[in-house]
Amino acid sequence: MLEEILLLLEQKQSQEGDSGKDVLLELNWDALESSAQTMAGLLSLFALAPIPWLLVSQVAATASLEFDLVVNRDILVQKYFLQKLDDNTYQLHERIREFLSIKGEQLADIEKLKRGFCSAIVAIAKDIPETPTQSEIIEITPAIPHLVEVATNQNDYLNDEDLIWPFVGLARFYHGQGAYEQALPWYQECLLTVRERLGQDHPDVATSLNNLAALYDSQGRYEKAEPLYRQALELKQRLLGEQYRDVATSLNNLAELYYSQGRYSEAEPLYLRALELSQRLLGEEHPDVAQSLDNLALLYYSQGRYQEAEPLYRQAKDLRKRLLGQDHPDVATSLNNLALLYYSQGRYKHAEFLCLKAKDLRKRLLGQQHPDVATSLNNLALLYWSQGRYSEAEDLYQQALDMRKQLLGEEHPDVAQSLNNLALLYCSQGRYKQAEPLCQKALNLRKRLLGQQHPDVATSLNNLALLYCSQGRYKQAEPLCQKALNLRKRLLGQQHPDVAQSLNNLAALYEKQGRYEKAETLYLQALDLRQRLLGQQHPDVATSLNNLALLYWSQGRYEKAEDLYLQAKDLRKRLVGQENPDMATTLNNLALLYWSQGRYEEAQPLYLQAKDLRERLLGQQHPDVASTLNNLALLYDSQRRYQEAEDLYQQALDLSQRLLGQQHPDVASTLNNLAGLYQSQGRDEKAEPLYQEALQIAIKQLGEEHPTTRIISGNLNHLLKTSQPKNDPRDLEPRPVTIKLETIDT
Repeated sequence: MLEEILLLLEQKQSQEGDSGKDVLLELNWDALESSAQTMAGLLSLFALAPIPWLLVSQVAATASLEFDLVVNRDILVQKYFLQKLDDNTYQLHERIREFLSIKGEQLADIEKLKRGFCSAIVAIAKDIPETPTQSEIIEITPAIPHLVEVATNQNDYLNDEDLIWPFVGLARFYHGQGAYEQALPWYQECLLTVRERLGQDHPDVATSLNNLAALYDSQGRYEKAEPLYRQALELKQRLLGEQYRDVATSLNNLAELYYSQGRYSEAEPLYLRALELSQRLLGEEHPDVAQSLDNLALLYYSQGRYQEAEPLYRQAKDLRKRLLGQDHPDVATSLNNLALLYYSQGRYKHAEFLCLKAKDLRKRLLGQQHPDVATSLNNLALLYWSQGRYSEAEDLYQQALDMRKQLLGEEHPDVAQSLNNLALLYCSQGRYKQAEPLCQKALNLRKRLLGQQHPDVATSLNNLALLYCSQGRYKQAEPLCQKALNLRKRLLGQQHPDVAQSLNNLAALYEKQGRYEKAETLYLQALDLRQRLLGQQHPDVATSLNNLALLYWSQGRYEKAEDLYLQAKDLRKRLVGQENPDMATTLNNLALLYWSQGRYEEAQPLYLQAKDLRERLLGQQHPDVASTLNNLALLYDSQRRYQEAEDLYQQALDLSQRLLGQQHPDVASTLNNLAGLYQSQGRDEKAEPLYQEALQIAIKQLGEEHPTTRIISGNLNHLLKTSQPKNDPRDLEPRPVTIKLETIDT
């Protein structure tokens, strides 16, 4: 139908010039009732895009149109002004829209129509969530061209209070999807437009500065974000005075930026000021106060100040329950945060209870399919992963990944995080071939979404390097470690905890290669940085002490190693108490040191303590329990307590095979050790097949050049060349713990 009138117009135009088109359209226009003309004028305000009829109804209601919309719509369709795409969607042709726009300007109530149109579109913009789900994106998308129309061509008809909203709505739509480059021009245009109309000194200018800063913050462009946050804070203080809620918000935002950069000493006074201001302005019983308590608790948690963080998290949780009720998303957030604190303290039963409660609450309030539910699944998976409950963790990580893809789309930063976490789970299980493509995919996705210069890109580089390091692919790992370190220094500054982590990981790589001098320098730098940034009393400081001690142990510098292990043990005891998995790790490593020195009587009680602790905290079925059994067997083996050693080796082997799979490097290590036991007893016929099996696993999983592969190969060659050895020259495989992997989602 529309094509027919356009063809007729073209024929008339070729015969009579522009007057043919004008005559036909004028005839149809003049034949319309005034209500239909008003309807046509209203439709001409929409963008040159499909127009949802629901949106037309909303605009008409805002413009207070009293005629029958459907009747007049159908008249416009009959007169070929309007094209019907489906029962709920219509569209104007470009040439007809131009004509109707000209005619619309002549209508007496055109100003009223334009203001009604803009107000209705603003209402839609205000409803766009900060993190839209896929279903919300589908629902909002048809309105986006019309939002663009208001922002770019109709903003003169917005009142001052609504001026920012079309820009903010468009920016949120893209920002929430991780499409930062598409969001950026709308935040920038918002700032320019608001300044032009309202002047430099207006609260909405401060809001626009804050929004643009938040986008740069999300992109990791901290050097651009900080001056904007500062300008927003100074403007709010000048316009509103210190005693205003928006000032507390700006203090909080600037503090969060400093927190992201590891500038904890600068963040804390801002968080405290924001909390004090919120309490004074809003009273002790207000949701903003709960949020401030939560933010301050997170800062203390990151600094390892767990004793200070816990009461703040609890206050925030209790306050939210009183103010918002037991069933509220913010209560679920508090439960989640408190669970992460307990996780870090090794209080896994408490953490699991709260994680499950948060997950169930979010499902009940937000529905089964919601980004926050995916976050709860991710965090519960992290908890199970730490406990060695790998099959449960994998299922939850996969659910979180699938949900994020479905809700947020394949191209979203949260999807990259899920890919990263699932890859790390596979890495810990020795499933390297499955882990590597996920690591690569997460890295590429982050580069594409966030740009090459983003902290999350450095994290992905770090994790891919750790994967290669685990496989003995040191030449591939080193440039990635270096790149991650340099990127973090450039983006976060030299003084940041993530820089210390990169120094630690690069040091561990050098240690594995026997480049001890370089490793020691970097370990010392990491330790010094952590002590200065996080304070002497922080779990990461204990980790650095442990890793440096392991280096000294590798070099045979036992006295120095013992001193550092004892420091790490005392520090962990003070920070997290005796009942903590990290304490078991320190006991295991200290026992390993004593074993190396032949101090068997001192090593045995430490191994037994570590075993008891791990079994109680992590459960009988955990890889760390298998490691302790292996190491205790090594001790008994060295003491020629062969039967006890054999029993423990078998237990360790069975446990590792069951938990990690038949093809895991830890299985190869235990097979090597059990074969060595048989060899030392002259039971070569039992030793040889175990060496062979261990070697096959090591070559397949780690490659021929890996130190573990070379140890097993050497042992097998020695067995084949000699009969029963006199001096027991075999190499054993103890299992110390070194590098921590990044997975947590806060």
